[in-house]
Order: sequence, then structure tokens, then C-alpha cells
Amino acid sequence: MEFDGLEMIAVLVVLALFVKVLEQFGLFEPVVIEGDSIEDEFEPSTVCHRPEGLEQLQGQTKFTKKELQVLYRGFKTECPSGVVNEETFKQIYSQFFPQGDSSMYAHFLFNAFDTDHNGSVSFENFVTGLSVILRGTIDDKLSWAFNLYDLNKDGCITREEMLDIMKSIYDMMGKYTYPTVREESPQEHVETFFQKMDKNRDGVVTIEEFIETCQKDENIMKSMQLFENVI
Repeated sequence: MEFDGLEMIAVLVVLALFVKVLEQFGLFEPVVIEGDSIEDEFEPSTVCHRPEGLEQLQGQTKFTKKELQVLYRGFKTECPSGVVNEETFKQIYSQFFPQGDSSMYAHFLFNAFDTDHNGSVSFENFVTGLSVILRGTIDDKLSWAFNLYDLNKDGCITREEMLDIMKSIYDMMGKYTYPTVREESPQEHVETFFQKMDKNRDGVVTIEEFIETCQKDENIMKSMQLFENVI
């Protein structure tokens, strides 16, 4: 079984779909917002989280002030409380994968965006993650993907974690996509992943091993170009 980059490509494809969802919600439509702070756009009676000012977010991301204004207007329209919960993530992905069960993968992806680990994704969390995915270096994007796979955030990927990820991908794609998938297919893919990634054969994959291997994989490097010029 060849190592074809399915794990990494699956991450990028799903994130690309996430960008399409944002386009559908109007997040990338041109808008004009007056003033230097996006806080002025909030309705005090409905908001439970106020984002940082534009200048501060500009310094923390690779988005321009105009891009942040566009992103914020769409974010506020869909999330008037100022935060996104996990259930919203699950609803988004269920629309794109009705033939499968995307709830577990959406859970893992939500946790990758929820860098504060408080059960919600704020506008700051959202644009920081999006900045890495859309504008980050290859190493930045690979580090973000590694963090997605590192479910307990201990700095390494175990076989158990990778199996959970692979099962969630197969569940999400559903039998319509993989009608002849065998019960042992996720486990086989995990073993292939570790044969390729686990250089020192210690049973775990470190971020250094992950990045080094991905950088040498042509399919993965090509997939990294999916997000160029999205916005």
C-alpha cells in the first residue's frame, strides 16, 4: 500500500470546503466598515465576546485591515454572539458530507481552532487559524496539521490518535465514497503512515519527523497550493 498523502490531503480538502462555506456565508464579499476598531460593529445586547482591535489582529495574522473587516462582517452575521461552538462546526460539515458521519472529524477540527481550549472559537481564534492555513509557510501549515493529529496535545502522534483520525475520515466520507472499504482499512493506513513517518521506530511521530517526511512527499506539497489566492 503506497503512502499517497491521504491523511494530509483529507485535512486540506476539508479545510478547503470550510473556505467554501465561508464564501457561501458571504465572508469574502467586499464590505466597507468605518473606523479602526471592529468592536464598534457589535451590538452590546447580544455579544458575549468582543474581538481585539484591527491593528492588533493585523500584527498577529497575515491579513490586511480590509480582509479582516470582510472576515469579521461575515463572522458576526453568522455568529452574533461573537463565538462559534462545536455544534455549529458539526452542522457545517454535515451539510457537505450527508452520506457519512462527519461529527467526529468536525470535533477534531474544532479542537484545532479552539486554541484556548474553552469550548468555543472566537473571531481571534478563527482568523489566527485561517491565517496559517491560507497565508502561512509550508512549515506553518504542516505544524497546524500536526496539531490537528496530536489529539491530546502532548507533542507526538500515536497510532491510537492516528487511528481515531483515520476512522473519522472514513466515517465522514461514508460508504458512498468508499463502498468497498474493508474493516481493517483505517488500521492499514495508520501502519503505512507510521512506516513512512516514524523514522526512529519509537512508536510515535514527532513534529520534526512529520514535517521532514511531508516536505519530501510530492503529493502533499502539491496539496499545499490549494489555498493560494483564496482571498
